Amino acid sequence: MSIRPIDVARTDGGPQWVEAVGTPSGVEVWWDEPRPHEGGRRCVVRRLPDGSLVDALPDGWNARNRLIEYGGRSWRPLPGGGLVFTNWADQRLYRLEHGGTPRPLTEEGPARYGDLYLPPGRDEVWAVREIDDVRDLVAVPLGGGRARVITKAQHFLMNPRISPDGRKVAWIGYDHPNMPWDGTELCVAPLSAEGTAGPYEVVAGGPQESVSQAEWRDETSLYAVTDPTGWWNVHLVPLDGSPGRNLTPVEQEFGHAAWKPGLTTIAVAPDGRLAVVYGTPDHRRLGVLEPETGELRELGGDATYWASTVSVADGTIAAVRATPYTPLEVTLVGLADGAHEVVSPPKPLPDRSLLPTPEAVAIDGVHAHLYAPAGVQGPAPYVIFVHGGPTGNLPVVLDLEIAYFTSRGIGAAVVNYGGSTGYGRAYRERLRHEWGVVDVHDCAKVARGLVELGRADAAKLAIRGGSAGGWTTVAALVHSDVFAGGVAHYAITDPESWAAETHDFESRYLDGLVGPLPETRQRYTERSPLLNASRASGPCLMLHGLEDAIVDVGQARRFVDELDKHGRQWELLTYPGEQHGWRREETIVATLEAELAFYGLIFDMETPEVPPLTLKGRA
Repeated sequence: MSIRPIDVARTDGGPQWVEAVGTPSGVEVWWDEPRPHEGGRRCVVRRLPDGSLVDALPDGWNARNRLIEYGGRSWRPLPGGGLVFTNWADQRLYRLEHGGTPRPLTEEGPARYGDLYLPPGRDEVWAVREIDDVRDLVAVPLGGGRARVITKAQHFLMNPRISPDGRKVAWIGYDHPNMPWDGTELCVAPLSAEGTAGPYEVVAGGPQESVSQAEWRDETSLYAVTDPTGWWNVHLVPLDGSPGRNLTPVEQEFGHAAWKPGLTTIAVAPDGRLAVVYGTPDHRRLGVLEPETGELRELGGDATYWASTVSVADGTIAAVRATPYTPLEVTLVGLADGAHEVVSPPKPLPDRSLLPTPEAVAIDGVHAHLYAPAGVQGPAPYVIFVHGGPTGNLPVVLDLEIAYFTSRGIGAAVVNYGGSTGYGRAYRERLRHEWGVVDVHDCAKVARGLVELGRADAAKLAIRGGSAGGWTTVAALVHSDVFAGGVAHYAITDPESWAAETHDFESRYLDGLVGPLPETRQRYTERSPLLNASRASGPCLMLHGLEDAIVDVGQARRFVDELDKHGRQWELLTYPGEQHGWRREETIVATLEAELAFYGLIFDMETPEVPPLTLKGRA
């Protein structure tokens, strides 16, 4: 028995933006979930106190936005069962009353809205608005009308929050060339009677300190997740100028890399306690923090992972959990007793015997999770899985994409190379100015380590990844001799051209990853897979969406042209209607089948269950 590609497609992705709402009848829970079988749309789901589930978003509507291209918080529930959300097709804000038809709140045009927030006591929704790479914080009346600019401050804004007395506004901002995990500022400003912010004060953060989330404690202080110690801990930040206090002084990450504005790892309960998500990619926990004493009580149960979305209402935490054998699930957790209740609908899962058991290891200082292949004795074919970002990580969760290959006798090693989040700033900054070097070396180091341990066949090693993981894939092919081939999903192949053509959010990312241009151009030339394609150690399969605004398909086309010019083998498959990542059921199936066929070719394995793949270029 093996896992089918349709099994992978139907469990792909997970719930996000979970929110608990207290009502007279009990706690409601809201979230959005992917629908690969509905063209990849994200549907908002509402779970009533009696346990019944309803789609809060009608068919044909898609609660997504393109804020900084990756999208920010895209909806908020309204009292009485209504909803305010951003729609993917036109990027406008809409209001939907329960059972009604969505009504636009914003005009047609180029504006995108994200990181939605409902300020208590105000009949409006706050959002970060983006027009032609200019961002401001705006208020949009829920009854319709012109948007009001609350503030124009830094180039990038997120996390708008109103103080409990309604007299101040807080937000997090940062400017090029910083990314949000490099350095951000927590700002506080007075809020006028007209609802506009006055001059602001920076109360935490700075060029070398990353504030990832902030919530008001009271009118005089905030809780901020920030990393002056090198770890994202929860800090109390007074506004009177007195010193702040680290409430969680441990080497654990309570924060996250803010790729999507609106993610949350702390939530303030009505009684003042904090629900917190923390840990490392090897084990990410859920807990409750008593801020006065610093007592931290774990409530995570057997979950190995809790996502960066958490909310609290009426003594109940709503969050998203996973294990190596269960998918991402919306789960209610009692603050008092820690009792767990999964409330999202179950997904069809293959037999547990087909699921590999992960093994967290460190190979020569590099963090990795190993997944042994089924039915193989002795050295086996292995694929190195490389995460994107590169400022990201791959946690210990059920991943049927991995199981699809392990169930067919191909082992997987998930590498959280230097630069990955979750292990503190020092590990994260191992990649500073070393992208294309440290990530490649770390992946090769794990691959060689598996050979030395007798687990992997040295002649049957491959590497694969998406986006920045695709970059590491092609960079490893041209800058090492370890891999027999690579599969690159929507990959960057030439850093200098990508920096010039990509979107605003990442347009200065390479300043920190490689170095500023033009001063360090030689590094770009030396590390470019495109300019070194003649050195490829094996064939490459490139997979790319035709609507990708983050990494243009031209990156893939130019790379395979160079492979072809130098007599290397390759194939490029493109997918209409897909952006940066796969969302449609048919695309997920097609890319998995192509990838398996590719491994069949380079590992000399029979793969009769998938369409054959023919590589271009000379063998």
